[in-house]
Amino acid sequence: MASMLEGCTPWPQAFVDRYWAAGHWGGSTLDNLLRGWALQYGPRTALVHGGTRLTYANLNRRVDRMAAGFRLRGLRPGMRVVVQLPNVPEFVVSTFALMRAGVVPVLCPVTCREVPELVRVTQAVGYVGPAEYRGFDHTATAADIAARWPFLRRVFTYEPPGTESPYGGLTTDPSNCQYAPLGSIDAAPEPALPPDAGQVAFLLVGDGDGADGGPVLVPRTHNDFAYQARAAAERVSLTQDDVYLAALPAASVFALGCPGIVGTLDVGGTVVLADGPDPAACLPLVERERVTLASLTDEAAAAWLGALPSAGAGASSLRLVQTGGGAPLPGAAAERLGSALGARAQQVFAPAEGPVLLTPSADVDATVPTPHGRPLSPDDEIRLVGSDGREVPDGEPGELLARGPYTPRGHYRAAGDDARRFTPDGFFRTGVLARRAVDGGLVVTGRVPESRAG
Repeated sequence: MASMLEGCTPWPQAFVDRYWAAGHWGGSTLDNLLRGWALQYGPRTALVHGGTRLTYANLNRRVDRMAAGFRLRGLRPGMRVVVQLPNVPEFVVSTFALMRAGVVPVLCPVTCREVPELVRVTQAVGYVGPAEYRGFDHTATAADIAARWPFLRRVFTYEPPGTESPYGGLTTDPSNCQYAPLGSIDAAPEPALPPDAGQVAFLLVGDGDGADGGPVLVPRTHNDFAYQARAAAERVSLTQDDVYLAALPAASVFALGCPGIVGTLDVGGTVVLADGPDPAACLPLVERERVTLASLTDEAAAAWLGALPSAGAGASSLRLVQTGGGAPLPGAAAERLGSALGARAQQVFAPAEGPVLLTPSADVDATVPTPHGRPLSPDDEIRLVGSDGREVPDGEPGELLARGPYTPRGHYRAAGDDARRFTPDGFFRTGVLARRAVDGGLVVTGRVPESRAG
């Protein structure tokens, strides 16, 4: 197996062999999977955003040309580029294009303000982001970062369609950082790079802070993330007739792969991109695009529930609503949400590192407090341990530890922090408390106290 990106901890070879033998890892990079999806589902609609609709064939073609454009601008395999875009087609296109160019995207929610630290830790050579978004000047932030550190030298600015960009062509600032509109990154496709599905596909921003107080970065490989998205799609019986509403940040693991954007594209479905989960905007979108699956934070789900009586728009097409993150939606509220929408409710626990826990895609039993169901993979190994590190008896709460085919063995460039967040035998300490229910499922009950988490 080829070595992973420097600063990442690989799976031990025995586990690599196990996951290959089980068929979890398929050996294809995510951008190569897109080539296959384009061949299989070519004329079908892949992405919808406002009045923009992209077919699978067109999406793959745009990724091919942007990948060549990135290479033309000097991006090389193994380099890192921060991607901080709202939920627009360009997020999907640029992320897949960077992967196709062999570059590692650092996926960052558009509201995150830790970009300087992300650039510093990853030594990112590029930044893809809006010129301005909701009053925040992203380009000015990028310019400030470029003036502080010598590695950031390429800024690709996104402007909404119909908006005139202040960067009409290539410009350079005093620090020799180059700025160009993202839409100008286009060149004739080049021969494909040799695929390495064991390599890091992208870095996600994890929950909480590292030992130095900075952001935690989670390396996800092509093999492991493709497996997660595919397994989640199978768990919720996703098909090419499904339409997924991506209302949560596309850079989050929930919206990207539970099954999310990647899982929906894998089966030939349609992804509808929304700029946030506001029910006033989303409920009419659900009805117009005949959305069948949506994932929401628990807070957003509660907002939808409150808005439904006066929404004035139906949601008859929905068959499944996933909720997760934040304060768990009480079972009775989840049941009411499903009933009000005419859909089934499913609670999801999905840290950026894994494991993914999902309740059965049926109405949540209101008698079970904050249920989160069973692990996604049969090869997910789960431990519940007390403050002494020993496993707790069934029914008692303990910290949830996990390792498996889509749970990395360490954070990126965080050897000191990994000693705290990972056990010597490779289990990730999630920082949440859980207990085993009578049926063998897992019930997440809260956070590990700070005195234990450190």
